[in-house]
Amino acid sequence: MYYIAKFFVRLFFRIIYNLHYEGRDNIPRGEAVIYASNHRSNADPPLLGGGAVGKHAFMAKEELFRNKLFAWLIRALGAFPVSRGKGDIAVIDTAIERLHSGRSLMIFPEGTRSKDGKVGRGHSGAALIAAKADSRIIPVGIVFGEKLKFRTRVTVKFGKPIDPKEYVKRSDEPNPRQLVKLKNRYMADIKELVEGQAQLGIKEEKDNA
Repeated sequence: MYYIAKFFVRLFFRIIYNLHYEGRDNIPRGEAVIYASNHRSNADPPLLGGGAVGKHAFMAKEELFRNKLFAWLIRALGAFPVSRGKGDIAVIDTAIERLHSGRSLMIFPEGTRSKDGKVGRGHSGAALIAAKADSRIIPVGIVFGEKLKFRTRVTVKFGKPIDPKEYVKRSDEPNPRQLVKLKNRYMADIKELVEGQAQLGIKEEKDNA
């Protein structure tokens, strides 16, 4: 069911947008990884998921699970609910369990959508999960022009994997300073992926207007 749902969602978004993937050879095969991506729109999870390898999971706010049909679809695609303001311990445990079960995890470290396309400072949640699960992080840049509309060119770029052990020495009790260093590394990589194509995406949108 997962691969059937993923096929139709990927087909739908390829029809709606002029979708391109770069750097997929950077994604390790045969292991669950954490995709840490910038956040531009509500379409980011399927846009990212279309280029991800194997099965994956992602966090979604609990309000999205109220509609039974939509809840069934996003659960089939690997979503699990997050209750805002009710603590992060259970969410982190669920994320680690998904990784240990062989599903890669999609995370948007900025926590909210960027209104101007610039990459924010980000949070250390992905770093903590990566350290505890001993999973490598793949930085991702989702790039398009000022607005996402029909047949907009969208480029999803996958960067080189980051090993959390290079920054965090003890996975059982991660040092907060080490987590911040790891967070700064993947946020810097995301920013480089995005800014390297940002001007190109804006120019193409103006040319097609």
